Amino acid sequence: MNTTTTAAAATATTAPSFHTSQGARQELDMSIGGMTCASCSGRVERALRKVPGVIEVAVNLATESARIQVALPSGADVSAMDALLRRTVRNAGYEPLTAAASAAREATPSPWTGFMPIAIGLLLSIPLALPMLGDLLGQHWMLPAWVQFLLATPVQFILGARFYKAGWAAAKALAGNMDLLVAIGTSASWGLSIWLWLTAAPGTMPHLYFEASAVVITLVLLGKWLEARAKHQTTAAIRALHGLRPEVAHLMGKHGEVDIPVAEVMQGDHLVVRPGERFPVDGTLLEGDTQVDESMLTGEPLPVVKALGDALTGGSINGDGRVVLQVQAVGAETVLARIIRLVEDAQAAKAPIQRLVDKVANVFVPVVLLIALATLLGWLWAGVGVELALIRAVAVLVIACPCALGLATPAAIMAGTGVAAKNGILIKDAQALELAHQVDTVAFDKTGTLTVGQPRLTAFHVKPGLDEAALLQAAASVQSGSEHPLARAVVQAAQQRGLALTAPDAVHAVPGRGTEGEVNGQRYLLGSLRWMQELGVVLGPLAAQAQQLQNDGATVSAMAVRAVQGTQSVQLQALMAFGDEPKPGARAALAALKARGIRTVMISGDNQGAAQAMARRLGLDPAAGDVRAQVLPSDKAAQVRALQQNDGGQRHIVAMVGDGVNDAPALAAADVGMAMGNGTDVAMHAAGITLMRGDPALVAAALDISHRTVLKIRQNLFWAFAYNVAGIPLAALGYLSPVVAGAAMALSSVSVVTNALLLKRWRIK
Repeated sequence: MNTTTTAAAATATTAPSFHTSQGARQELDMSIGGMTCASCSGRVERALRKVPGVIEVAVNLATESARIQVALPSGADVSAMDALLRRTVRNAGYEPLTAAASAAREATPSPWTGFMPIAIGLLLSIPLALPMLGDLLGQHWMLPAWVQFLLATPVQFILGARFYKAGWAAAKALAGNMDLLVAIGTSASWGLSIWLWLTAAPGTMPHLYFEASAVVITLVLLGKWLEARAKHQTTAAIRALHGLRPEVAHLMGKHGEVDIPVAEVMQGDHLVVRPGERFPVDGTLLEGDTQVDESMLTGEPLPVVKALGDALTGGSINGDGRVVLQVQAVGAETVLARIIRLVEDAQAAKAPIQRLVDKVANVFVPVVLLIALATLLGWLWAGVGVELALIRAVAVLVIACPCALGLATPAAIMAGTGVAAKNGILIKDAQALELAHQVDTVAFDKTGTLTVGQPRLTAFHVKPGLDEAALLQAAASVQSGSEHPLARAVVQAAQQRGLALTAPDAVHAVPGRGTEGEVNGQRYLLGSLRWMQELGVVLGPLAAQAQQLQNDGATVSAMAVRAVQGTQSVQLQALMAFGDEPKPGARAALAALKARGIRTVMISGDNQGAAQAMARRLGLDPAAGDVRAQVLPSDKAAQVRALQQNDGGQRHIVAMVGDGVNDAPALAAADVGMAMGNGTDVAMHAAGITLMRGDPALVAAALDISHRTVLKIRQNLFWAFAYNVAGIPLAALGYLSPVVAGAAMALSSVSVVTNALLLKRWRIK
């Protein structure tokens, strides 16, 4: 058991580890060996849910892992809970893997790793199967019974030992799985052959079924091997992300450069990064200039020019310049670690559609056993004899293995989230992935989402008789500590004019309205015209200018001063007009959504004139209700809920796209929240999908990969059910032999995973 806060070290498919979420709630990722079908994962889930303190369990058959949420009393022993959970998994008949075993399993294998048992099975089974081919050619190649026995028995009890072991564990737990079906079916064929051989009249050669048991076991092993190879490709995205982190960093020490493990790097260290190397951690550029390949982060192939003070992201590739960076984040706090954690969370999560599969899997094996028994009794009643009745019951057992059923959903989710991450779209949870394809309305925050988010101060009008430079200096001083885009624009304008700023006193932010602070003994208020109206401020001679600026599409704010300290009397001092520019490609992105039949709406805190002017530049139609202006941050969630309301009896599925702290409630209220990766951590935490480039075009791409992933899930489930729905009756009616049934069962698992892997070819259009 490892207790850690390092996201990169806490993977769903490697070291088991606890992650603290809040209070006494812990999250555990555990790798589990021995799961072979949907019934296995269901049994592990049921066993773990019975453990006291367990809140939620999600077992992923494709990654052979479990994510467990537990609630522990204050001061409780985490290691004791970990041991109890592991013991529970073992008692259920499966193997809780150690960190070393997990890492070894995830290491990139040779293409032929694990093939030796299959090769031995083929060598022993082919001579048994050749007489079947000989019969088709009119040749009699039947081997003596004792030779068939010697060939089939090692396959049955040595290569097939895994099926007996896992099947017995399932039987002891009063459950069923694929291994139990294979063990019962092949044992019946082998036992029937022994009985026919020993009871045959002297000098006669009975028809034996050793080839059925040996070939079925070999084909099942071959199918599992092919399935494992295919599943390994679905985790390629996670392994690729882990591979982006260098093992060594060049630390600038007292005696020059020293190579140290990345795990020893601390915040504030100065690191050297040579041309062509990957940045080991996040930092800011101290020396040198270069171009950086950030495609691992954003999906954008063009290098980005970096100057002094610019942010550098761990895992990105340095260009042709030697640079020195100052470390800003290490371990779990790096951007790459958080990306890895988001992708792992999505791949470990269970999509809502999986609940149907789980319900079916819970009863699948018992139902199959009853069908096989009914097949046996039915054919015996029909008078075909024990031999033929038993073989047809065996065929039912073999073809009914629910391997594909358990892989259908997680394999598609892993492939879809992996290829999305490679293209700069981080899908945090499976529910967002499954729901996004149903979105019919997309609401965008304006500033920083559809616009550049770096407004400029385009006009500064003061009341007649007042000193413009002094007021601009005071306005910039009050807002010098604010990160709001409009505040930064005022500060930048003052600095460009060479005005020296004064440290303000008693600065107070009024959410959704503005800022109040004191400079040189004067109490200034800077904020929206709506706030000024609430305070009773009269625009007076500047009213006409304010109206004209708004008509021109500018965002207009006001600067006022409290006439007497401690009173409510507030007098206007100046008007400030701000202008922003649409993001490159924003108009085309909105047009692409409209072409998909999706309604687009812009939500802005600006006045009607400014919001409508920007909307028209973006191709939106204010007359059609595509613009929601003068919306306070606290009201954005209400706007999202209004868009979701029934329209003619049909509820709308709404996606919200934003980037700021004030967008978080709206992102959470939406059916699908999409946060711009250039935004705040709060927004990205509230959203189910993060767009790492901050490019509005990725919205349509996210909806497209959701559509394609859900389509693959449905295709996989169709084929998984189709194999069983069609195959079981055919086997019961005697149209499929156990050998053909085994081949079909193996093919079903391989085809489902291979179909999911087709998602890896997806690219942003």
